[in-house]
Amino acid sequence: MKTVKISLNSIDKVKSFVNDVTKFDSDFDLVSGRYVIDAKSIMGIFSLDLSKPIDLNIHNEESVDKILSILNPYIVE
Repeated sequence: MKTVKISLNSIDKVKSFVNDVTKFDSDFDLVSGRYVIDAKSIMGIFSLDLSKPIDLNIHNEESVDKILSILNPYIVE
C-alpha cells in the first residue's frame, strides 16, 4: 500500500479525480481524520473536509508508478 497526500479543493478537481481513479481496477481509500471512504465515490468525497489535504491510500503494488503519474496533479508536498 502506498499513501500520498492529495488536495481536492474544487468541484472540478473532485470530478476529474474520480474519473481518473475509476480507470484503475485497484482499491483507493481517502482518509480524513477518523473517516475512511472509497475514493471512487463522489458522494463520499463530498462528505469530507476538502479545505485541507487528505491522505490517499493506493492498494496496488504492481502499477503504483503509473497510478502516481496520472494522479500527479492532485498530489501535494
